[in-house]
Amino acid sequence: MKKLLSTITLALLMLAAPALSAQSRDALRINEVMVVNESSLVDEYGNTSAWIELFNSNFAPLEISKVFITNDPANPTLYPIPLGDVNTRIPKRQHVVFFTDGEPNRGTFHTNFTLIPGQDNWIGIYDADGKTLIDEVTVPASLLPNQSWARTSDGAGEWGLRTGGDNDYITPSSANIIKDKNSKIDMFANRDENGFGMTVMAMCIVFSALLLLCLSFYAIGKIGGAVSKMNKFRSHGITRQEAKESDIAAHDSGEEIAAIVMALHEHLNTHDAENTILTINKVKRAYSPWSSKIYGLREVPDHRRK
Repeated sequence: MKKLLSTITLALLMLAAPALSAQSRDALRINEVMVVNESSLVDEYGNTSAWIELFNSNFAPLEISKVFITNDPANPTLYPIPLGDVNTRIPKRQHVVFFTDGEPNRGTFHTNFTLIPGQDNWIGIYDADGKTLIDEVTVPASLLPNQSWARTSDGAGEWGLRTGGDNDYITPSSANIIKDKNSKIDMFANRDENGFGMTVMAMCIVFSALLLLCLSFYAIGKIGGAVSKMNKFRSHGITRQEAKESDIAAHDSGEEIAAIVMALHEHLNTHDAENTILTINKVKRAYSPWSSKIYGLREVPDHRRK
C-alpha cells in the first residue's frame, strides 16, 4: 500500500512540474524598451544599442533560459535565451536587460535581431514550448532618440513615454518608479553643480572627526595615567591629598631637576677618573725589532787590548 501511494505521489509531482514551471514563467514581463539608444545605456563592449528590459514579478527567483524573445509574430522562436548562463536566473522582483544589436555571438544578453527606428516595433516573449505567449508590447514609432516606452510600475500598469527629464526617468535594470525623492538633495545639486561645496563639507567633517578622536585619546591617556598614579600611591598607603601635596612640593623645589643635572655632570666630566674604566691609547711610534740592542752583530771593540 505504501509503495502504491509513493508511486502515485511521484506521478502527480511529475505531472505538476511543467505546470508549476509554466506558471512561474508567466510572471515574466516586458518592462521597458528603448529603440534608439544614443547615450542612455552602454553594453560591456562600450556600444550603445537598442535594449529591452524584462522584469521578474514573482516573489521568488525565475530561470528564463529556454524562453524566446522575438520581434516577429510569425517567428516566435527567433531568439532562444541559451542555457548555461548563471545570470539568466533573475532574483525576485529584479530586472535584466537584453541588447537588440543583432550580435548574439557577443553573449547571452545580445539578441539576433534589431529594432527598427521610425516604425512600430512589436516585441513578444514566448515560453519554452515556442507557442505560449507570455507577454507582448508594441512600441510606437514616435519615440525620439534616448526616449523609452515603459510601464507606469514594474511589471504592471499602463505603458507610456519616458523622456528622461525631471520626474520622468529612464530606468534600465532598475525600478520604473523612483521613490523617496528628496527635494533638499535636488536643491543642493542645483546650487553646487561642480561639487565644490560638497567636497569642502566632507573634508571639514573628516578633519573634525579626526580632531575629536585625537582629543578623546589624549583625555583617556591623561585619565588612565592619573588613575594609575593614584593606585600606586594607594598601594603605599599615601592618601590623595598627601600625594597631591608631595607632587606640588617636588615640582616647586626643583630637586628633581637638580638631581638630573648633577648626574649628567658626573657622567660627562668624571668618567676617566673612575678606577673601573680601562682606557687604551694608541701608540704614536711604531715598534721595530731592529732597533733593539739584542740584535747586535758583534761586540764593541775594546781599544785597551793590545
